[in-house]
This record gives sequence, structure tokens and C-alpha cells, in this order.
Amino acid sequence: MEHGAFDMTGLAAYMQGLVDGGPTKSGHRTPTVIVEAVVNGTDEANVRFSSWQFRQILARGVHGILLCQAETAGAVRAFVEACRYPHHLEGVDPMLPTPLARLNGAPSIYVERPDAKGQPYLRVGLRGKGSEPSATPIWGVNGDEYLSRCDVWPLNPKGELLLGVKLESPEGVANCEEILDVPGIGFAEMGPGDLSLSLGYLQMPRDPFPPEMQAARDRIFNACKKRGIAY
Repeated sequence: MEHGAFDMTGLAAYMQGLVDGGPTKSGHRTPTVIVEAVVNGTDEANVRFSSWQFRQILARGVHGILLCQAETAGAVRAFVEACRYPHHLEGVDPMLPTPLARLNGAPSIYVERPDAKGQPYLRVGLRGKGSEPSATPIWGVNGDEYLSRCDVWPLNPKGELLLGVKLESPEGVANCEEILDVPGIGFAEMGPGDLSLSLGYLQMPRDPFPPEMQAARDRIFNACKKRGIAY
């Protein structure tokens, strides 16, 4: 979807077609569907202003989203928060005011600080109710089950939503360790096409990559391996 039409009607029909086609050979209701979002993860403000895209995509019943052009930890944190319901609190800063406190006027001011492992906390999820009527028939669950299970894995071990980042710019590579420290990311990949264009290659070189691209790939791979994130 990154370079195609932002067609939610088409995506809904595609997901329903997978259901109508019957279960997979492994017995799952549908194959796993992960959508490349249109928004670029270049900075936090851009992701927050474009977070409506994630809600629209998730409402079609997909199983994950890939954030392209991920370049900063703030952008990735905003991505994760936009895809989570507020009742899922794994990784959320426990020092934030409770919902009852906020009802009584307590300011929800976030000051970034690390947890016991040195990783940054998340803010409360921003996804709201309303997508269950379209998403639950695809997942084959009721509304309560969907609200419980549609959370980011592996941060929530019971979650069944997979979020990933595509590191495909010099800035994304340079910041990959900080980006991959953000809780809630389940997989990452290097984007060789865009990265090679940034490095001046009109045709993507591969087999082998040039030294600077191989070094970038190794750096991202090693950062993923260290954090237990799929590459």
C-alpha cells in the first residue's frame, strides 16, 4: 500500500476474500496480512498527525503494519502508541496519571524516562473502539476477544498484532539501535532500494551489496538479534 492507492474498500474486500477462501493448510483462518503504511516514520510529529491511517488499516482486520522510512525512536514510539488500545498497559509508564486522575484534571504530561532495563516507556495507547464490527469477522472472534487479543506482540505475550519498521535511509540506519529499543516492535528489515538510492545508486546493487550497504545490513541485523527482534 505504500506506493499504491490508499484503498480501504479494496483492502476490506481482500481480507474478506481470504476468509471466504477457507482456512490455510496450517489451519489458520487466513494467512497473516501485514500492510505497509503510507506514512513515513521520519519524525514523531509526522506519525502522530498521520495516525488515522493506522486506525483505518487495522479496522479492516489485518494482522500487522510495517512503518516505512523509520528514522527516529520518537516516530516509532508514536506508531506503537497509535496502534494500541488504552487498556493494554505493558510497557506503559506506570508514573503516568491514571484514567480516574485524568478525569479529575490531572495533566497527562509525558516525560521520557527509561524502565529498569534502560528502555523508554510508552504512553497510553490511542486507538479507540469502533473498528470491531469490521475487524472481528475477519479474525473470527467477538468484540471482547478482539479488544483483548489485538495488541502488540511480543511486548504483550498474548497479543496477536505484529508491528515492524523498515530502515531504509542513512538516518534510519544511524538510529537503528535506539529505534529498536522502542517496546512493541516485533520485526525489522532494511530497505535496500531506498537506501541504495540515498547512496547514489540508480539501480539497486546486490549479490553482493556494496560495502556500505552490507555494513548497514549487518548493523541492523545485529541490533535485531541482540534485542530478540525478527529480521
